Amino acid sequence: MKIDTLSVDFSDEQKRYLEGFTTGLQISRVGRGLGGGAGKANAEPVGPDAVHIKAQDKVIASGKKLADQEKFKRDEHPFDAYPRLRQQALDNAPPSPADNFRWRYYGIFYVAPTQDSYMSRLRIPNGIMKHWQLSGLADLADELCGPYSHVTTRANLQLREIPPKNAVKLIEGIQDLGLCSRGSGADNIRNVTGTPTAGIDPQEILDTRSYAREWHYHILNDRSLYGLPRKFNVAFDGAGRIAVLEETNDIAFTAFEVKDGFGVEPGVWFRLGLGGITGHKDFAKYSGIIVKPEQATAVADAIVRVFIEHGDRTNRNKARLKYVLDSMGHDGFLKLVEERLKTPFTRVPEEAFAPRPAADRMAHIGVHKQKQDGLNWIGVSLTLGKISCDQMRGLAKVSRDLGDGEIRLTVWQNLLISGVRDENVELAIAAIKQIGLAVEASHIRAGLIACTGNAGCRFAASNTKRNAEEIGDWCEPRVAMDKPVNIHVTGCHHSCAQHYISDIGLIGARVPVNEEDTVEGYHLFTGGGFGPDADVGQEVYHDLKAEDAPKTVEGLLKAYMAHRSSPDETFLSFARRHDGETLRKLADAQVSA
Repeated sequence: MKIDTLSVDFSDEQKRYLEGFTTGLQISRVGRGLGGGAGKANAEPVGPDAVHIKAQDKVIASGKKLADQEKFKRDEHPFDAYPRLRQQALDNAPPSPADNFRWRYYGIFYVAPTQDSYMSRLRIPNGIMKHWQLSGLADLADELCGPYSHVTTRANLQLREIPPKNAVKLIEGIQDLGLCSRGSGADNIRNVTGTPTAGIDPQEILDTRSYAREWHYHILNDRSLYGLPRKFNVAFDGAGRIAVLEETNDIAFTAFEVKDGFGVEPGVWFRLGLGGITGHKDFAKYSGIIVKPEQATAVADAIVRVFIEHGDRTNRNKARLKYVLDSMGHDGFLKLVEERLKTPFTRVPEEAFAPRPAADRMAHIGVHKQKQDGLNWIGVSLTLGKISCDQMRGLAKVSRDLGDGEIRLTVWQNLLISGVRDENVELAIAAIKQIGLAVEASHIRAGLIACTGNAGCRFAASNTKRNAEEIGDWCEPRVAMDKPVNIHVTGCHHSCAQHYISDIGLIGARVPVNEEDTVEGYHLFTGGGFGPDADVGQEVYHDLKAEDAPKTVEGLLKAYMAHRSSPDETFLSFARRHDGETLRKLADAQVSA
């Protein structure tokens, strides 16, 4: 770069410094997509964001337009904008739309117009935290947020009702507790889930904790793994009694015992599944690819980096991994991953896999024996995942005094206290009841799940938590269910409550009542499943008013009890034996008591 004539008489060494200084600045601007002219066209992007800039440049060069969120990232990387977030907190000012997207990199989401405040989502690898962290979060929530938290369907915690002035205090307070919220929103790899009973489950074949933790820290410490084409989910399942729903994730690592005689070392491997996204009616697809557990991070890293290069940066609705797999085929995608890994995948036929132990749909509630003699985990029943600050402190104290000091969150919107000695179980139960919680739940309540809904999310069409509570309140005293049933209530197409994989799933909708007016309501599906029964449910009711949902669900449950083929038949099997019209007729014939 040419230096303009200088009025000061610098030495040759000083002039060379200035040449390097200005050239370096220009390269930096070009690397971030900020430079102009021929230099911008010819310079190669450098630094941790280079791979993303190159992917964006390909889109621009092809004549297509970047999605707005890609422009926000390109104009200013969120991690370079923290001083502005601090200033907004000092001013108690809401973010612009662009900054609302950027601040999600720090784990905070401005949820206007439903609330004039932020929501914060944490990162808790494998869903396991210490008692003092839960207690500390309760103190933060009392001071800075609404006085409660929600356990989410990613075995995580959400804090809500955070005024802009408290956003930075909360982010930094979470970090002071040894937790973080970094990368828990926007186009990043979300909270890493794993078997909640890892290390204590009598039937598990693999303890997932170290693998989830390794991937968690791998993400946190590599800036190039932020700013993906879209959000990305990874889960590890060690075959414990509580399902992780790993097949709903972009990457599923499912532990299997591989038998001898198939050309590979026998023992426990992860079976690799790709492309789960149940909101788009798809599960992770498994082939015969197996991965040594200690190689899981390297394999996941390679998959994510191929996704970074080939994901759609123009259409947010088609930007998830599923659509890359659809466009180039699984084999084509996997070939690129192998090239990045510089080694072929290990593959075995279906018959190489030993049968996995079955999950228990009630193991997340109540008292259960651990693999360690004399110890138990206690599954605490929460009302649709909500827990007050006093209850958080109370559970932390029970865990500290009577358990092993750990709190284990599940994807079923509840938590476990582990390491409770046999002689302390009754005392722990009494203490839990004393703070207004329970360790038992009916077959209806145990599987009742709801997302945030329109009380706190602008995408939701209905008040899901209120309506789910109404369904539970109405059905529980009227239907004596003797087998577990999952009822999932989600507010929009993002399907945070995963309605498609539930026995009975409801997705929010505006239901017309005349030519001009609509009311809150749902479309209702039945027959969805997960694990070995994975499939998307069928629509049975369209445009169901929210006020009619409790009686409709009651009718379906009573129809099941009256017409199942035997006492052993599950609701899932019953629902899949009938088409939607037949199910409606059977349900509508039931009269509420």
